Order: sequence, then C-alpha cells, then structure tokens
Amino acid sequence: MQNDKLHILTATPSLANHFVAELRDVSVQHDSLRFRRNLERLGELLAYEISKTMPYETREIVTPLATTKTQLLTAQPVLATILRAGLPLYNGMLNYFDKAYSTFVGAYRVEEQNTELQINMEYLASTDLHDKILILADPMLATGRSLVKSYKGMLRHGKPVQVHFAAAIASPEGIAYVQQEVPEAHIWLGAMDESLNENFYIVPGLGDAGDLAFGPKV
Repeated sequence: MQNDKLHILTATPSLANHFVAELRDVSVQHDSLRFRRNLERLGELLAYEISKTMPYETREIVTPLATTKTQLLTAQPVLATILRAGLPLYNGMLNYFDKAYSTFVGAYRVEEQNTELQINMEYLASTDLHDKILILADPMLATGRSLVKSYKGMLRHGKPVQVHFAAAIASPEGIAYVQQEVPEAHIWLGAMDESLNENFYIVPGLGDAGDLAFGPKV
C-alpha cells in the first residue's frame, strides 16, 4: 500500500475512536439520529485533516481594533458523495467546507448469488471538476469498485488537480484496489479493518451504513 497517501484517524488515539466505536456498537446503532451524527462528526474531522494539505494564501483582514494577516484557502474543494449512505459523511465535510460546490452519484452494488460483484451507476450530477480539488466521501470502502467507478464517471466533467477519497471504515482489499486504479488519490479513513467476507462486507465493519442511517431498503 502507498502509505504516504493513506491517512487513518484511529491510528493514533483521539475522539475519532469514540465516533467509530459508536458507529460499530449494536447497542448504539438502533439510534439512527446518533448514527448519522457520528458519521457527520467523522466527516468534520476528515475535512479538517484534508484541509491541512490544501493551498493557502496570506490575506489581510480588519478587526475592530487593527488589521492582521492570516492564511486562507485559495479555493474551496468540490465535495462529492455516493447516494444514499454517503450523505451524513458528506454533510460533515460541508459543515467545514461551507462554500464548496457539490457532486452527487447514484451507484449501488448488484448482489446476486454465484456472480461477480457488479456496480450499477444510474445517476451523476456534477459541477465542473477541471483543476479543482475533489473530495469523494463514502462511508464504507469495501471492494472500492463503487468509489472507483463513480470517480471515473466524474472525469467526463473535468480532471481534478487533487483527488481525496474519504471513508469511515475500509478494508485492505478495497484500499489496494483504489490505489491500483487511482494511484494519485489520497485516502482518508476513520479506521481500517481486517478483511472482506464472502459477501464483500467489511469485517468487523458495522453493517449496512445506508440502512442504519436511513432505514432498511425493500
């Protein structure tokens, strides 16, 4: 793995460990409001860490008492997410990058027995991505295929100057696939787990993030 482009919040003790623990805990998961809020809080932490890598310029501002200089972003990123599970994580990032434009993708896995995992992408609404910093948020980086397919679909709207993928939890297999397909991307995680199971779910993981946030699909 390209460790210089892999960043994991829970690699060092912090409040991120608490948020991830509650996302996993079956005794807390029944509270969908709290589940969404913990994803949102992780999005805020990930946005803050990503912001440290972005370009800044010195600006002069006026206070009630004097003028002073500070470092401000030269431009806001474009925030993207995969519907529906990605919305709370995306909302957390939007809380911090509050002037960012947004891109939305409708992509989902086709789960049929005895077949290779397939990803369908049926919706893409994107702003211009040319020379922009793109942050694509999806809570579960399992196989990485929906993330990569969504990103490659976005490229018809321009080539970003920087690419960041953000997830609450990821598998080693998913990270390896993303790094193979999009080597220029930085990957930002709440936690990295052990593996995928035979149904392509992350273990120990937390279950289905979309269902836990918004209710079971029918």
